[in-house]
Amino acid sequence: MKSIVVSAALLAVAGMAFAEPSCNVPKEKWMPEAQFKKQAEGQGYQIKTFKVNKGNCYEIYGTKDGKKVEHWFDPATGAQVTK
Repeated sequence: MKSIVVSAALLAVAGMAFAEPSCNVPKEKWMPEAQFKKQAEGQGYQIKTFKVNKGNCYEIYGTKDGKKVEHWFDPATGAQVTK
């Protein structure tokens, strides 16, 4: 019985670790992708991959200041959001 409880707890924690943030912004208010990419590059990001995540946030993979990054952004403002 104890192992079942421990397994359930571990699965719950693992699920939270992989959760992505959600951006609740109507699509008509989203910044065009090209404009967002230009803004992000102006902030020092070198974008390798760009996508919209399941939570409707802009998501980028790339580098900034020589370090690998995976960040999420509000698609209307371009502000970074956290998990």
